[in-house]
Amino acid sequence: MSTLRQGLKGRIAVASHPKEVAAEGDGRWERRRLACTGAAGVPPARARHDNRWCRRHEQARRLRSQRPSPSAATSLTDRRTVRGPADAKRATQTSAACLLLPFLLSFLLITAVYGQQTSVGQSGTVTLPLEEYNRLLDQAAQPAKPPSRPPAPFALSRASLQLKVEDQAARGKISLQGEVLHSGSVKVPLCGDVAVLAAEAGGVPLPLIAENQSRAAVLRGPGRFDISLDVIIPVRVEAGRASLTIPVPSAGTARLSLDLPGDHTNVRLESGLVTARSAAGTRTVLEATLVPGATSTVYWATRETPVLAVAREVRYVADVKTLVSVGEVDLRLTVLADVTVVQGEPDEFQFPVPQGFEVTETAGSTLESTESRPGVLVLKTSEPSQRSHQFLVSMERSLAQNEVQVPLVGFQDAQRETGEILVEGAGTMELTATESGELRRMDVREVNPALRSLATSSLQAAFRFTSRNAAQNRLNLTWTRFPDAPGLPAAAERAEATTLVTSEGKTLTEVSLTVRNESQPFLKVGLPPGASLLSAEVSGQKVKPVEGTDGIRVPLLRTGFRPEGPYVVSFVFFNPGVAFSKSGTSELALPRLDLPVNLMLWEVFLPDRFGVKDFAGDAMPRAIYPLDDFQLGPLVALRGGKFEIRQEAGFTSGPGRIEGSVTDQTGAVVPGAEVVVTELNTGSRRSLASDDQGRWTVTGLSIGRISIAVSLPGFKIAQRTFELNSGRTARVNVALQVGEVTETVQVTSSEVGESTDRRAKKLEPQQPVAPSANVSNLQRRVAGVLPIGVDVPRAGKAYRFLRPLVIDEETKVSFKYKVR
Repeated sequence: MSTLRQGLKGRIAVASHPKEVAAEGDGRWERRRLACTGAAGVPPARARHDNRWCRRHEQARRLRSQRPSPSAATSLTDRRTVRGPADAKRATQTSAACLLLPFLLSFLLITAVYGQQTSVGQSGTVTLPLEEYNRLLDQAAQPAKPPSRPPAPFALSRASLQLKVEDQAARGKISLQGEVLHSGSVKVPLCGDVAVLAAEAGGVPLPLIAENQSRAAVLRGPGRFDISLDVIIPVRVEAGRASLTIPVPSAGTARLSLDLPGDHTNVRLESGLVTARSAAGTRTVLEATLVPGATSTVYWATRETPVLAVAREVRYVADVKTLVSVGEVDLRLTVLADVTVVQGEPDEFQFPVPQGFEVTETAGSTLESTESRPGVLVLKTSEPSQRSHQFLVSMERSLAQNEVQVPLVGFQDAQRETGEILVEGAGTMELTATESGELRRMDVREVNPALRSLATSSLQAAFRFTSRNAAQNRLNLTWTRFPDAPGLPAAAERAEATTLVTSEGKTLTEVSLTVRNESQPFLKVGLPPGASLLSAEVSGQKVKPVEGTDGIRVPLLRTGFRPEGPYVVSFVFFNPGVAFSKSGTSELALPRLDLPVNLMLWEVFLPDRFGVKDFAGDAMPRAIYPLDDFQLGPLVALRGGKFEIRQEAGFTSGPGRIEGSVTDQTGAVVPGAEVVVTELNTGSRRSLASDDQGRWTVTGLSIGRISIAVSLPGFKIAQRTFELNSGRTARVNVALQVGEVTETVQVTSSEVGESTDRRAKKLEPQQPVAPSANVSNLQRRVAGVLPIGVDVPRAGKAYRFLRPLVIDEETKVSFKYKVR
């Protein structure tokens, strides 16, 4: 059976599975049919084999047509088995094989049913499926692909140009690195239109080809190459500038290193980017990245050799203003010098430095640089032709004693020098300045404003000189220091408080302060027991207070922060208080503040149905002391980081005040009477005269025993002695009696009552006044603004109080009430 399969299939054995046999047979007959008809798509090798089969098949068909027609099975067998030439002998053999074909086909079908696996052929044969066999034939018929080649014959990776400009030309090297990609000889363009003196490749001379104003080389590949070219490029010189045109090779990157003569700061490059510039001596080295394949041009400024002019003698005058600052441990000199050139063009000025001093700062609009030499500071200018220059020089030295001789500094070769000297001292000191020679003392207010603006401490003395002669002009300073007294960090010029009292006993209070702050970061507020802070504002902006163990802190603006000068700090607090009964006594209190308040104004608003009387406490009714007549006394003001006392004209220290009138026996006023007030405790004595209405007033008296003597020619001298035990105003009315001047009327009393008008006002119950705008503003803030629901009174009566100079303490007011 194996032999018969080999005969049917040829040299390639096919699997004996029935499906494979049927598929292989159908495919073979179909292919042969297409070959006989001449159809396209049949491989050439297969077509030649099938053509031979077609010729043999045609010969067999002609023989069969010459004899009687055999059975259908025989015809089918003849078509599938006849392969020899069309002769009688071959036809006889074919007829015999056709008789055996039905038995062979039956045997093959039975074998295919009992054996599903493909049998293995004999040695030297390969069993393949038909699809695989056809695929191999198709692959064998396809032509072989040619090997791939690089897209370019060569590639230039890097170009480096190193040139040096000398004598109207630039010489240097151009280094090229790259790779030849194709095999054989390849022409590689190297550079543009430049003069090449020599060319080397790996140390071996390299011949070049000139074509189209460029240079090229023939290189063999594939392989890398490194070529060095010695080139020279002409420099084009124009009026005021020179230029160099460089053809850049078409490489991946192109770098340029150009060495130029002279110190050139204005170098411009077209078609490239300057990456570095350095100067060494009289040469300038430029590093740049160029555009490959382009033409780059470098421009730089040139100077023609100037004609040497005859040097003229330099002459100038100087005005030197010196600020002498005496510090805690050092002496500092700040010199502001104005130089006016009269002749020549000086490029430097020599400024002597006194022994022991060290220069700390130099400045000037025309100052280019400085140079330190032994005992001299050289100031070099950038514009020698300018006629005027201004310099600022600062120097300092340490101090070991409380006296020093101030050196007078100036320029070394000035034709004439004038100037001013201003002395300032840091801290609290008593400074004495002793001058000699041509120094003339002057008022500090007459000092030049530019020099005065340099001072930062208190001014002590000022001098003027018209000639700086070190042998004659001398300034000696001696001083005594005192410990600095601590100053207040902040103060309030005025405080306004508004309190709304409800019928349930609850109070809502707004406090507004006008604050001058120097260095205090917070305002500590000590609220009354049970009170809570609702809101706070600083300079019109809401702030968030911080609650601590010792009180609430409201942040303040930093020193120098806008707005400048005093600003407003306000806060609102709520106190639940104690419910009112039908009648009784109630007390109101303002919070404790940790900064001094010059004047505290307080307005209390009560409902209509409350009848109040007998006000008492720390604050005084404002009706007794109207603001128009009330003297605030010493006002605390902030000046230059410290607090100082500012007093009104005629005001003296002390809390006491005495006023009175002088009349005769009939009650008529006596103008021009001499009133002498003596403080017996201190011995201080004051004398004044009564006015045309006979009135007189003395303020600023100390508490203690006071003696008053009133005299007038033609009247007896009237004297009174009493004890001034209150800071309030006392009134003394004196009636003179007619008599000799030597006669004296002595009146002694333990105390003097207050004026009748003042006493009347005090005895009268305080009358309510119309509410101010502060009350209405606080009422509007309660409705939807403050985070609290309080039924504040809309109608009621207002009572006003004041208290001067409140320092870290509460302000309280008590009153009796009765609910109607």
